[in-house]
Amino acid sequence: MQELPGASGPLDPWPGLDGTYCLSCGSDKSVKLWNPHRNLLLKSYIGHGFEVLDAQGSSDNSQICSCSMDKTVMVFDVATGKSLRKYRGHAGTVNCVRFNEESTLVLSGSIDSTIRIYDLKSRKMEPIQILDEAKDGVTCIQVSDHEILSGSADGRIRRYDLRVGKMTVDLIGKSITSVTFTRDGQCVLVSTLDSSLKLMDKDTGEMLNEYVGHTNTNYRIDSCLNSKDTHILSGSENGSVYIWDLIEGKVVHHLPHEGQKVVHSLTFHPSENCLITAAGDTMYVWKSRHAASLDT
Repeated sequence: MQELPGASGPLDPWPGLDGTYCLSCGSDKSVKLWNPHRNLLLKSYIGHGFEVLDAQGSSDNSQICSCSMDKTVMVFDVATGKSLRKYRGHAGTVNCVRFNEESTLVLSGSIDSTIRIYDLKSRKMEPIQILDEAKDGVTCIQVSDHEILSGSADGRIRRYDLRVGKMTVDLIGKSITSVTFTRDGQCVLVSTLDSSLKLMDKDTGEMLNEYVGHTNTNYRIDSCLNSKDTHILSGSENGSVYIWDLIEGKVVHHLPHEGQKVVHSLTFHPSENCLITAAGDTMYVWKSRHAASLDT
């Protein structure tokens, strides 16, 4: 494990999906681009007026989108660091932001209970579509080639199938803090504020497994799967990362972060045994025996 001080989270899941770089963002109002394997800060992107809550890199590594407590969504040019767009449509804090698969659209979810979709090819600054079905703040979104998945503080996950124009709603119960498609696209991993994670069948809404042992009752904490969909990983409010076997549902590893109270963000390398976590103002890179054992 190595530590990258000053690398506040949340973390972006590897811009460009090749695993070379990652993004961090936080209370210093900036987005930072890192080579975590070399402990190297490459560039900072500045333009938000308050804490930056989420960021993601485009599929070709040329742009970064980010969102903030200042109610805005920004798009930066990676090479120059310049701001390309600043969208101001939300009425409250913007919690999450994602590109679509082709990186032609930016989707943002806000405490104002809406998801707004902006067309990067258009000169217009208004969203091309607003999804306003949530009854409370939108806390997290994920986007696949034809679906939008969102979690809300109203305790529901909503999945929009863009091919047929259909929305599916599943009531989970407690406020949602994280949603993730499994890599095979068949299931959805959901984290909630009752210290549990649930693996849901995407088509039927059936709960296939539940994972407990960590603590998550107050903060928005990330969860994810490893690169082979064999293990579940989640941060925790007791300063550790918990790792479960996907099938058996048992905790198989426990990664303590010394001196930290909350591990709020994490992301797994798309192909290698490498995990990055964020706690406080530090980013941690886990390799070797810790991550390698996930494939056993």
